[in-house]
Amino acid sequence: MSRVAVNKELLLWALERSHRTVDELQNKFPKIEQWITGEVQPTLRQVEILAKKTLTPLGFFFLNEPPEDRLPFPFFRTYSDDLMSTPSPELLQTVQMMQQRQIWMREYLIEEGQDRLPLVNSSRVQEEVTSVAELIRQALRLEEGWAAMQPTWTDALSALREAMEEAGIMVVINGVLGNNTHCKLNPSEFRGFVLVDEYAPLIFVNGSDSKAAQMFTLAHEVAHVFLGSSAGFDLREMQPANDPTEQVCNRIAAELLIPENSLRSLWHTFENDSEPFQKIAREYKVSALVAARRALDIALIDKNRFLEFYRAYLSDERRKAASRAPGGDFYNNQNVRVGQRFASFVLRAAKEGKLLYSEAYKLTGLYGATFDRYTSSIEGGKY
Repeated sequence: MSRVAVNKELLLWALERSHRTVDELQNKFPKIEQWITGEVQPTLRQVEILAKKTLTPLGFFFLNEPPEDRLPFPFFRTYSDDLMSTPSPELLQTVQMMQQRQIWMREYLIEEGQDRLPLVNSSRVQEEVTSVAELIRQALRLEEGWAAMQPTWTDALSALREAMEEAGIMVVINGVLGNNTHCKLNPSEFRGFVLVDEYAPLIFVNGSDSKAAQMFTLAHEVAHVFLGSSAGFDLREMQPANDPTEQVCNRIAAELLIPENSLRSLWHTFENDSEPFQKIAREYKVSALVAARRALDIALIDKNRFLEFYRAYLSDERRKAASRAPGGDFYNNQNVRVGQRFASFVLRAAKEGKLLYSEAYKLTGLYGATFDRYTSSIEGGKY
């Protein structure tokens, strides 16, 4: 049984970045304390298992010193004094997976002779928010009052996501790392991120967040695409960081979901109601949280009233989530986690012999019969 030398600092670094303790891993690795002291060396197989447990690339354990974890884009925090610690392994691996998809998609589209997407970087921070929101609506082929035409705000979320994919933007909504349901993404760390590219822009929304927050995050991220700026963000209390682009993206998102002129003209019918935000939500087919956020945006309510509603709303959302049965249709979940646009291009490339099926499995995170069943559902027009 061959053993390998692993630097003590790297072992401790892997535990710290994964928020795992020696005690938690003691049952799986009875001699882990001796590995750290150097009394005993682990086997290569044990290091491989530890790498999976701590979400650490295997090769990192054999470096001379711990590497510096960095995100490939600016990460904006709502509160300036809430400095971001080292990104979690879950966030880092999610970003890396999305980068791999984007790189492949970009190369494939260029090879196929596709043109650059004109909507990417088509607007400027200095432009009128209403003008940019209208440009987005036109580019996504959303009719005026598009959200009101949807039966529910959940349908409105799906309609917005599908419109973005039709326009050439890859959209992924996922609350776990890949398909690992035991490895959830923390919405307190990030609500979403966007990787801007002229051929294959990609939007990622943290699916562990409430549906209401996802709607606003998606609208915020598409604004980033039109402004041509990649970023990650937490959007605490649905408030942007103290950054000009972030603040403009929030205003664009709010205008896209609930146009200011329309809400102002109807506000007198809502303001004295005991549940004004729920009524606005029903009128515009968005969530009550988005409705409250919009009322704050245009100074129909003050921040204290918004925060009071926000906290009560999230408390209610958590209660509902706790009682909600897990699961759902597996293939419908994959359609959101992988994205129908991306999956359809991967399937086409594999069928044309331009991509090995083993690579298609890696890119989608679906393997063998599961990949076949999902791609068959796409081909059959199920989604």
